[in-house]
Amino acid sequence: MQFEEFIKRLPKISNLELPGQEAHYLMAPTERIDALNELDIETRKPRWAGVMSLFYPHAVSGETMLVLILRKTYKGVHSNQVGFPGGKAEDFDKNIQETALRETEEEIGVDRLSIEVFKKLTKVYIPPSNFWVQPFIGIVRHTPKFIKEDSEVESIMEVTLTEFLADTSIITQTVDTSYGKMVDVPAFLLTDRVVWGATAMMLSEVKWALQQLA
Repeated sequence: MQFEEFIKRLPKISNLELPGQEAHYLMAPTERIDALNELDIETRKPRWAGVMSLFYPHAVSGETMLVLILRKTYKGVHSNQVGFPGGKAEDFDKNIQETALRETEEEIGVDRLSIEVFKKLTKVYIPPSNFWVQPFIGIVRHTPKFIKEDSEVESIMEVTLTEFLADTSIITQTVDTSYGKMVDVPAFLLTDRVVWGATAMMLSEVKWALQQLA
């Protein structure tokens, strides 16, 4: 879809009632769903993070694009995984949307003032790191010049909306998880990279929301 058409349709998204866990669980293995259902999350006093599902026009074709990041390899639960730009909340952030905007600017170099936020999505809990992650859908009306934060971001992934919305983008992959070794999980295959876990769960709701704009 061309970006000009995308931004004409996008305002419809603001009044959508989101499917929440119903969409999340489409991209979650049974083991994760069972574990989440057994948890009393609030007693664990989770920290918060904000992330941005950011869309923009391709510089040449004008097609709608989505940006994701491949995180660096490090000692941590999200090492070398694909995710949204974003990160943990700090005390000086006014709210979790400000967190998502600030962290997006820090990680991929997009000026937070140029990002228009259209929708607050459904938060996702991540047990291994004990975080609530709050995603948002936003746009930039120009093609950004990405500048990755080298200490945290290995590479920037640019995904066409067409590829993201295609039925063929959803696969099953066998991975090592915090729930067990070599578990079959639903995942997205985007730009030849496998996207699973909490990011896939959030992407599932993003995909549902965008399909309502057709």
